[in-house]
Amino acid sequence: MEYTLTYSEPVSGWVSFYSFIPDFMIGMNNHFYSFKSGNLYKHSVNETRNNFYGEQYNSMLKSVFNNAPLENKLFKTMNLEGDAAWSALMETDIQNTGFVELAWFEKKENSFYAFVRNSGDVPALASQYPLRSLNGIGRSTAVSGPNTAQVIDFSIAPLVSIGSIVSVGDYLYFATPPYNNPILAGQITAINVDYPSSINNIVVDATISGATYPVPIQDAYFLFIKNSVAESHGVLGHYCVFTLENDSTSKVELFSAESEVMKSYP
Repeated sequence: MEYTLTYSEPVSGWVSFYSFIPDFMIGMNNHFYSFKSGNLYKHSVNETRNNFYGEQYNSMLKSVFNNAPLENKLFKTMNLEGDAAWSALMETDIQNTGFVELAWFEKKENSFYAFVRNSGDVPALASQYPLRSLNGIGRSTAVSGPNTAQVIDFSIAPLVSIGSIVSVGDYLYFATPPYNNPILAGQITAINVDYPSSINNIVVDATISGATYPVPIQDAYFLFIKNSVAESHGVLGHYCVFTLENDSTSKVELFSAESEVMKSYP
């Protein structure tokens, strides 16, 4: 991608990249002029920010959180000190799915604060399997029902506990021998546990895109992945490269960007 690079004499450095590409540019009488497609443009006189040659652009800023670079960490939040919120994309050496939408920021004590979500993929990619959002359940005893409400039963004696971590809205996967290739079974719509009545099952909607119906064998091993947008696991990595973006057409000031970070203990 091409940019126009600008130099600042007060800081003696190259400070900004601009999206517009002029045909020719010149400074004259304390004003900056450029030519594009045979037209002359005078810069910094239009109150609409980031509008060049009739095309509107967004403001973007890219930097890195790199404290304690040898430690594996979870980057949990994004805190912006300024007069407006920005959307954020967060990438590490392990994950590249962290993001914060503009509407998720809440103003607290004159700062804009939000939890980091993970976009994820459905069906999940192999890179998502080692993450905290994935948990195992166990082998099934029976599979029945239509693709809109497929029932996966689990043993009561011996007990295969579904557990309290799994929730409606999570995605259920199964693996068949040799158990090294998880396959999407569907999205969980109900969790039914009543041991005295011999009920211990999960119901999934197998009509979602990418799901396999029916589960081919009854002793498949099941696991689930939490809904990545609903959960706030953060982004795992040794460092975090973040990109902030703002589509405001008026002046916006940003003083600092911070993240709440905790050490990861595998």
